[in-house]
Amino acid sequence: MNSKTINSLYEKLHRSLRGARSELVYDNPFQLLIAVILSAQATDKSVNAVTPGLFKKYPTPKALLGLGESKLKRSIQTIGLAPTKAKNIIKTCALLLEHFKGEVPDNREALESLPGVGRKTANVVLNEGFDQPTIAVDTHVFRLANRTGLAPGKNVLETELKLLEVTPKKWRKHAHRYLILHGRYVCKAKNYLCSHCVIARECEYPDKMN
Repeated sequence: MNSKTINSLYEKLHRSLRGARSELVYDNPFQLLIAVILSAQATDKSVNAVTPGLFKKYPTPKALLGLGESKLKRSIQTIGLAPTKAKNIIKTCALLLEHFKGEVPDNREALESLPGVGRKTANVVLNEGFDQPTIAVDTHVFRLANRTGLAPGKNVLETELKLLEVTPKKWRKHAHRYLILHGRYVCKAKNYLCSHCVIARECEYPDKMN
């Protein structure tokens, strides 16, 4: 896909998804971090059903740490992998207090030192929480990038690096939002909606529907 086509692709996604933001509910970087940890192998909807009440009662790392692992596990039991996530969140809160004065760090290395935080989670926090031009690659973004020909890659890291390489600077800040939402609702794994796709003309997928 050439640079002119890539810019056109992003321009059309921008027009169709103007004002797009994460579908997770949060008010600050700490809440975003916890919500993204909880969202692993779970839907944003299931996370949003739990977090508003949780954050209202326990709005800080100190407060959430005070809740304790067992009570937190019960509070998030409707979300998948609750035992592991509760353990990671409690450890993360302790580390935030011990090493970062209770604040969420704004750099990748520090974020990835926290339990339950991998590269994708760090990218989401850096992008959504700190307005850094990172692109988090989840299953939706990976599928769309490969299917359309925007940034083909054998794995998520390869696709992420390719996306950062080919995405024009003006679109990098919001590219993650555009790609994930378009992949989630239009360029789906099955029953993809090519006939309703705003970037169908730019897409290189050989079997796209008319």
